[in-house]
Amino acid sequence: MKIAIIGTGNVGGALATQWARAGHTIFLGTRDPLHFKGQDLLKNSNTSANTITDAVAQSEVILLATPAPLAGEVAQSLGDTAGKIIIDAMNIVMGRGPQGFANTADAILANTQSQDVVKCFNTTGFNNMLNPQYGDQQADMFMAGDSARGKAVARQLALDCGFAACYDMGGNDRFTLMEQWAFAWINLAMFQGQGREIAFKVLHR
Repeated sequence: MKIAIIGTGNVGGALATQWARAGHTIFLGTRDPLHFKGQDLLKNSNTSANTITDAVAQSEVILLATPAPLAGEVAQSLGDTAGKIIIDAMNIVMGRGPQGFANTADAILANTQSQDVVKCFNTTGFNNMLNPQYGDQQADMFMAGDSARGKAVARQLALDCGFAACYDMGGNDRFTLMEQWAFAWINLAMFQGQGREIAFKVLHR
């Protein structure tokens, strides 16, 4: 797949690394392609640095992994997103988010042409995206959104990162639940002192 990644911090960088290794073509979208966080990502020949609009224009899928308060502003900066899948990996934490929205995915929908918006890769730390392996098991990923097409792509990209499964939590009405799910991980990892090396796994009996 051709994937634009907007936001080259911990989460965007981890996913760029994993997806490039899996053979996807990665277009990093930055305000300044010559100076940005994550220059080491360009060591993979499948990865290039571009302006945001150029990255989006060349891609089928867009990952947004920027600070949550900027979700609407970043969505507006993407250019033409008609027919493209947008994966939202952002979270409102401690009330810091796009003004007027209960979650970042709703802000994206309100500020782009795409209706194929899926919330995914937001419920765990970037360390688990780089390595979802725990002993002889892999952590699970979760997603939500109305777009069946978008969720099929998100699921495949989760598997390409090494997650065991990507569970469907429901439609757009579950966007806020996904952010609460993320806060559960943050609460355990940071506030309760469990550390970052924890992950969620669905067990069946």
